[in-house]
Amino acid sequence: MIVWIMYDIKDDKRRREAAKACLQSGIYRVQYSVFLGTLTPSDKDTLALQLEEMTDPDEDSVYIFPMSQEELRQTILLGQAFDKDMVTDEVRELFL
Repeated sequence: MIVWIMYDIKDDKRRREAAKACLQSGIYRVQYSVFLGTLTPSDKDTLALQLEEMTDPDEDSVYIFPMSQEELRQTILLGQAFDKDMVTDEVRELFL
């Protein structure tokens, strides 16, 4: 399944840990706090648990949005939707 993960984590150390966990799961960074990629349901659940452990529920927000390939193709991207320095060909292929 395709997932978008977005977060607003206040603490620098926890924010770096969240980014590292997302990258290690195999998804791609498309903006500083936004990741996109394909995960199995089990991997999505594992990553969600990891992110939950490293976030402060009183300060931080984490969003995990699963979607189908068809829904992703219907996504509208405006302006600088992706950081061009971060987006890989693998991410672009998800939209084809």
